[in-house]
Amino acid sequence: MKLKSILVAGAAMAMSATIANAATLDDVKARGELNCIVTTGLVGFAYTDESGKWNGFDVDFCRGVAAAVLGDGMKVKFVPTTGKTRFTALNAGEGDVLYRNTTVTMSRDADLKLTFLGVNYYDGQGFMVSKDLGVTSAKELDGASVCIQTGTTTELNLADYFRATGMSYEPVPIETNEEARTNYLAGRCDVYTTDASGLAASRATFDDPKNHIILPEIISKEPLGPAVRQGDDDWADINRWVLNAIIEAEEFGITSANVDEMAANPPNPSIARILGVEGNYGEMIGLDNEWAKRVIKAVGNYGEIFDRNIGPNTEIGLERGLNAQWKDGGILYSAPIR
Repeated sequence: MKLKSILVAGAAMAMSATIANAATLDDVKARGELNCIVTTGLVGFAYTDESGKWNGFDVDFCRGVAAAVLGDGMKVKFVPTTGKTRFTALNAGEGDVLYRNTTVTMSRDADLKLTFLGVNYYDGQGFMVSKDLGVTSAKELDGASVCIQTGTTTELNLADYFRATGMSYEPVPIETNEEARTNYLAGRCDVYTTDASGLAASRATFDDPKNHIILPEIISKEPLGPAVRQGDDDWADINRWVLNAIIEAEEFGITSANVDEMAANPPNPSIARILGVEGNYGEMIGLDNEWAKRVIKAVGNYGEIFDRNIGPNTEIGLERGLNAQWKDGGILYSAPIR
């Protein structure tokens, strides 16, 4: 009887785990819409245009997930959050996945019970000042007032940097990028600090961007990536492999323009696997075999997403740098679909 009870209890636990792991995918399909958590507004990464449509680097990754799961990259509801509210919103079920220029850290992974899925942008924290301040290095910021977004790794890195260098600063706490820009431009703080990509994005919105410089020092590692709630491994797998497919598509030259041609006549086995011509890789994550083809057709590969939203020919003007493919001198690297 005791053994029978243990077996019954074990079967019940296994069934419960299976149901829990299928919950998010089932919910998204039933809803017919992906709820994607993004920032309240950061040009180039996640922002609304004049018509109210969401655009940006992180936005495109959200649309990629929707294309894989729902067959349509436009079936996304965007949930804007601040640095303080993003994790609460995710764990409360207000969003299905978090794509909000969020740094992967141990405490967020283990203590906040998030599952990070990889890195979609390698960044680092920097400082922006007006040329009028006459500063050319972060080592000259002793006594400066600094606009800093609360509830972020940026806040902690700032304290660490000034303590390590023996300098003092006056924090000017803010909650959103818009609030930071407003306070900085109004002269309520001497310095604005956040991820270097965020500084470039903010500067692009200024009336006189050339009057503001990003100092050369990068004081931290900020690997930015998507996250989901812990306890739903199937959903995590889907999101992880959408990210990997977007990165690997660039490595193999698959674009939104040639994806149909590549699928019809794959030049090599790797491309055949990515596009579902060979193997049952879609079945492994609860989708059909054309999931990655839909993703690439909807939003393009990593290079297309980067160039379209934040690349050298945009107002943000970011170079690939660390975010170049591994074979091109960067550290962008996808686990293989095989």
